[in-house]
Amino acid sequence: MKHSVDEKPVVLSVVAPMYNEEDSVADTARRVAEALEGFEGRWELVMVNDGSTDGSLAAAQAEAQRDPRVRVVSYEPNAGRGRALRTGFAAARGEIVVSVDFDLSYEPGHIVRLHDRLKDDPSADVVLASAYMPGGTVEGVPWKRLFVSRMGNRVLRHAFAKPIATSTCIVRGYRRRVFEALELRSDGKEIHLEILRKALTLGFEVVEIPGHLRARQKGKSKARMGLTALSHLRFLVEQRPGLVFGTLGGGLLALAMVLGAGAAALAVAGRAAWRAAACAGGGLGLLSALMFACWFLARRDLELERELVALERTHRLLLAGDGRRRVEAKH
Repeated sequence: MKHSVDEKPVVLSVVAPMYNEEDSVADTARRVAEALEGFEGRWELVMVNDGSTDGSLAAAQAEAQRDPRVRVVSYEPNAGRGRALRTGFAAARGEIVVSVDFDLSYEPGHIVRLHDRLKDDPSADVVLASAYMPGGTVEGVPWKRLFVSRMGNRVLRHAFAKPIATSTCIVRGYRRRVFEALELRSDGKEIHLEILRKALTLGFEVVEIPGHLRARQKGKSKARMGLTALSHLRFLVEQRPGLVFGTLGGGLLALAMVLGAGAAALAVAGRAAWRAAACAGGGLGLLSALMFACWFLARRDLELERELVALERTHRLLLAGDGRRRVEAKH
């Protein structure tokens, strides 16, 4: 059945990246439509085909023919979730944009909850669905995957200026002004961390609401848990160099001092082992100095990156203002 679409502005855009999700397309479209039944305002579902090699694109286009609220954007080859989200954000027309897993592991009712939090809370700019905050729940997720995810998010809590219980989930709501201000570059899943890092740097308010995560019902997960864990550790080092290099440097320096004191005591006692202890202490001292040097360099790099983020925002806003002036000049 064809749905009529009026000319009112789009209030809500739902961005759903997909890669080889042929079996889930119709179900996802149906469940999103059911969740938004009775929604006050015009909405759209933007399916982003991330270079699928199965029949996902054809299935999505069939849904768009059936329901004009469904839109499809596509590119080849497969590039990753980050590229898909950036493409979806660029295509979205709503003032509020919600991104979701295509398999809807977080049930589609979260879409309305994220939208309503942004609508009712003028101070919030980004709202995260969080299964790991108080009130959040998890159902049926394999324990190994859940363990890596929980530990990764626990580690990443130390990477941001404010504690965030779940920083890696795609299910989020954004005000349009947020991603319009951000120069996003990530092609992979690290885009979730890039968005938070840059949004917090620019002073946007990020809040969380309890979410319910369940194991996917169709298809297979595309996640590579080992690579994901390594990317989380790298991000922590980049964002909190003092926590990593400072802790390591301080620990190595303490050991060096203990070995130095031991070497002095052995020398006074006339034992030949003092030389080995002194060499070990000297080596640890050098490593400690290297850690502190890495801390200094990483801290400076982080400061420069924050300045760059602010400059990027200014540049994007200037370009947007120039574009609006050109449009106005034509009329």
